[in-house]
Amino acid sequence: MASLDVMHDLIDYPMYIVTAAADGDRAGCLVGFASPCSIRPPRFAVWLSTANRTFRVASRATHLAVHLVSRDTLALAELFGGETGDETDKFQHVAWEPRTGGAPVLRDAAAWFVGRVHHRDDGGDHVLFLLDPVEESPPAPEPHPRIVMFHDVARLDPGHPA
Repeated sequence: MASLDVMHDLIDYPMYIVTAAADGDRAGCLVGFASPCSIRPPRFAVWLSTANRTFRVASRATHLAVHLVSRDTLALAELFGGETGDETDKFQHVAWEPRTGGAPVLRDAAAWFVGRVHHRDDGGDHVLFLLDPVEESPPAPEPHPRIVMFHDVARLDPGHPA
């Protein structure tokens, strides 16, 4: 069976923290499988691993928050990528606030948006959440911060296997 590991060695891409809330539960994780996917209407695609708690909460959520993290706050990416919500309440360690649809927004993120879940689609061990943006952070001040990329966290021991 072919693998995409060789691609990961050659390319770099932004990492995002995706957060969700539903029925009194909160969850969040670090994801690399995410991208804008439509200009009109504006849409964003996020793929969540079915192995983690964030997927289980997001499956019940109406809205998700998607965050870019600056390299100055790499610890935020390490928390959401290196811990599992099955064992740690990550939100006890960060400043956050509920926004549209109850989606938890991380105050230390470089930028964020909240998207209404438009569609879900099974992709195997990850599920696509197609989002319609409904709220966004104010513009980041100039100069824009350098954001966390895949190679910044490639050696991170994940809280859950992908």
